Amino acid sequence: MSKRLASKYKINRRLGVNLWGRAKSPVNKREYGPGQHGQRRKQKPTDFGVQLMAKQKLKGYYGNIGEKQFRKYYEEAVRLKGDTSENLINLLERRLDTVIYRMKFAVTPFAARQFVNHGHVLVNGKRLNIASYLVKDTDLIEVKEKSKQLVMVLDAVQNGEREVPEYIEVDHRAMRGKILRSPKLSDVPYPVQMEPNLVVEFYSR
Repeated sequence: MSKRLASKYKINRRLGVNLWGRAKSPVNKREYGPGQHGQRRKQKPTDFGVQLMAKQKLKGYYGNIGEKQFRKYYEEAVRLKGDTSENLINLLERRLDTVIYRMKFAVTPFAARQFVNHGHVLVNGKRLNIASYLVKDTDLIEVKEKSKQLVMVLDAVQNGEREVPEYIEVDHRAMRGKILRSPKLSDVPYPVQMEPNLVVEFYSR
């Protein structure tokens, strides 16, 4: 088990939020942080602390993306035309593992990343195992034929914890789909409030 997988629910308790809106999250029972000092009364965070927390939430939500890669998304978002915070969300939502998660072929972003890495996904008919691949509107995403009957996939499709967002089109019988349009922050079904504008402020200091 990877360090990221092993610590995924620690992120919830550290940030004090149910990041993926899952019933299994320990924060549902213990809202305080982990460890012997977790129940100490927290001081009011500084502006830097608020910005850092916003960044940690966004990074954590997308499977705890590494800092180097996350900063590259920010730099690309700055380079693109339009609002930087909206561009950042659009880039993160176009990651192949995120699209697989949105299509409900995996229960969590961590499971979606592993699913892609293990070669279960086809993009335009070709196997692609790069979780960070940025999906285009013209790309057809589908589960490999031999993988369509995997228990984890069938369970994820039938899971009622969340719905497929409107900017994603998916056929769960054929197990294929595509992105219909670029999502805006208001379109993304985050279980908790995300503040990409604070992430932009963090990096632009």
